[in-house]
Amino acid sequence: MTITSFASNGFNGQLVRVEVDIRRGIPGMDIIGLPDGAVLESRERVRAAIRNGGFELPKGRILINLAPAGLRKEGASFDLSLAAAILIKSGSITNSPGRRVMILGELMLSGEIRPVNGVLSAVSAASAEGIETIIVPAENIPEGLSLGWGNIYGISRLSEMPVLLTSILHGRAVPAGNNKDKAGGFSTESIGIDFMDIRGLPFVKRGLEIAAAGRHNVLLFGPPGSGKTMSARGMRGILPPLDKSESIEVTRIYSTAGLLPAGSGLITVPPFREPHHSASEEGIIGGGKTIRPGEVSLSHRGVLFLDETPEFNKNLLQSLREPAEEGRIDIARAGRSCIYPADFQLLLAANPCPCGNLGRQEAVCICSRREVMSYWKKLGGALLDRIDIRIPVSPVPIEPITESNEESSAVIRGRVESAAAVQKRRYADESFSRNARISQRRLKDYCRMTGDAERAYITAVRKMKISSRACVSIMKTARTIADLRLEQGAIKQNDILEAVQHRRYGEQDFFWSKL
Repeated sequence: MTITSFASNGFNGQLVRVEVDIRRGIPGMDIIGLPDGAVLESRERVRAAIRNGGFELPKGRILINLAPAGLRKEGASFDLSLAAAILIKSGSITNSPGRRVMILGELMLSGEIRPVNGVLSAVSAASAEGIETIIVPAENIPEGLSLGWGNIYGISRLSEMPVLLTSILHGRAVPAGNNKDKAGGFSTESIGIDFMDIRGLPFVKRGLEIAAAGRHNVLLFGPPGSGKTMSARGMRGILPPLDKSESIEVTRIYSTAGLLPAGSGLITVPPFREPHHSASEEGIIGGGKTIRPGEVSLSHRGVLFLDETPEFNKNLLQSLREPAEEGRIDIARAGRSCIYPADFQLLLAANPCPCGNLGRQEAVCICSRREVMSYWKKLGGALLDRIDIRIPVSPVPIEPITESNEESSAVIRGRVESAAAVQKRRYADESFSRNARISQRRLKDYCRMTGDAERAYITAVRKMKISSRACVSIMKTARTIADLRLEQGAIKQNDILEAVQHRRYGEQDFFWSKL
């Protein structure tokens, strides 16, 4: 019987074969194959768990090899596979030559088995190699079933291993049941802020609706207390649910990061991450001594919200440009590199100036023009150019707050889901699924305009003197606006004009010069 485990390396990983040799010599256990500290410590956990599980530890020198030897092995998920391989080699468990089994789990000294991270990634790697028999801790069963591959068996104590493996070899063991209705991670009930509770701000809500429908990046700017943060957090309630492939991607990332709640299955609601402005670059981008996904990857297929954006480190903000553009992050360290998905929406919120009073009625801004420009320079033109929708937010008068009737997030989410469904059907044969990711090569095919729309577009571009990326941004946003009308034909003039209106702020001082 060939015992395999799994070594994570970024979003992907590699199967690890566990080999055991028992020879005459001073009793002890050696592990080779580039193990880290946690794997080396497993010698004591495995030794104690075998004794406390009612087994006899083999006499002699035990040598364990984790192949391939050149791959770094990290974490405690190897414990159970090491113990099983030792018991098979010593004869405590019946061997079956040629049978391949993946085993994951962390051992306690008592022989009990704790859940581990990265089970979904491990099952994915097993499916690629055709390994159908997979044994995981009982608490990881829902996660293991999420991919729908192989026969998943749960185990709670090491003492159960002989009976379980014997039953599997003789076809008597029953794998865990279907998990298709099991979801975890987040739920719509925990969203909190409903757009119905946000009075006024129709232009803000419309902009966020367009952004949610097409996964466009957004900037909200305005005086303190105008509703930027509340509106941004309300966006979570109008995001369409993840499809099956997106759910698997997001769940794999959260499992690798150790953030998937025990006993949960697929995450079906887009993640909404809101790191504090004191977060480090490794916390946002990813990395560390043992490379782990950062906030850009934890926001994959969801939203990364940076409140009070200019308060973040300037270098950190500039490091967001590549993942925001490419949809992934490449982390390189000495002797090691890995890739994580990072296809996220960037949602920024900022005051209009350092004192916050620029644009506020009956208030005096004490900032000079140089200070305002320096404040916005922290974002940088390159990052700002990647923001499709810029929304000025002004304090709402008391009348709309007390009198207006607002649409609920559920109603708006219905329109967003319909627009998203239109895009997924349109891009079924493409590598992207939403308008914000339309490739430059396919732009003319998917963003055709009527004659009136094209003339309005050319006039706006000439007047605003914007960059080539901004021109493309307007076309993509207009395509999303048309999709919200469920219009799958050519983009109309009003679509272009509305897209220009959402893009114009921040270009050529159009907002600042009118104040």
